[in-house]
Amino acid sequence: MAPSPLTAEQLAAALGDLPGWRVTDGELTATYRIGRPGTVAFYTAVAAAEDAADHHARVTILYGTLTFAVNTHSAGGALTPKDTALAARIAALADEHHAEPDA
Repeated sequence: MAPSPLTAEQLAAALGDLPGWRVTDGELTATYRIGRPGTVAFYTAVAAAEDAADHHARVTILYGTLTFAVNTHSAGGALTPKDTALAARIAALADEHHAEPDA
């Protein structure tokens, strides 16, 4: 059973706790800047968190920046609590790895 989509109010509340995250084209997105030497360690930590959650982001890595985009395919591409939970975990890992959210 797919998780239920977030209401507009739930999504707005979640975004208030997720600095640097926004909704772009129906996906929850964020870009983090990190020095190139830290990119691999940060992404490795994120990949492990994604596997643990059984929920994965589309990730773009380019010159010391990592961009994440998430939605829930099993919910028809809607944004669900799975997405905000993964975004919160990525944000925590970014902080641990000294990655800065793009404004």
